[in-house]
Amino acid sequence: MKKTIEVVSERNHIYRQRVELDGFDDLFVDVPEAYGGEGTAPDPHDYFDLSLGACKAITSQMYARRKKWPLTGISVTVNRDDSQERHGTYRLDVAMIFHGIDDTEQRARLEEISHKCPIHRLMTTSTVEVTTRTVDSNAEA
Repeated sequence: MKKTIEVVSERNHIYRQRVELDGFDDLFVDVPEAYGGEGTAPDPHDYFDLSLGACKAITSQMYARRKKWPLTGISVTVNRDDSQERHGTYRLDVAMIFHGIDDTEQRARLEEISHKCPIHRLMTTSTVEVTTRTVDSNAEA
């Protein structure tokens, strides 16, 4: 499945970008003030990290629903350690709370299932190829 995401620089802002994605027009990306931005929106790393947490939660919810387990909600905390990113290591520590699940085996199974979410697999087992090109501003991208 192909999907197009458009990112357009916001006028009157330093680095803030507006993201257009399937009718969602109120998504923004910015850079923290410490890096010269205005800090008005999550930065690109935040979106990378949150996609993992959200995908793990959704995948676990789908599994619990299919099994008819008493899951009432999920809380996910993603902690980032990017101190070695420039050396090729980016660490994410994910802590999950499965509300309504008291059975330790069910919790363990939900955690195991969360490792199979598409974003976790993409981040850990896939080869991602990125092609970047410049197009004329009068041409279609």
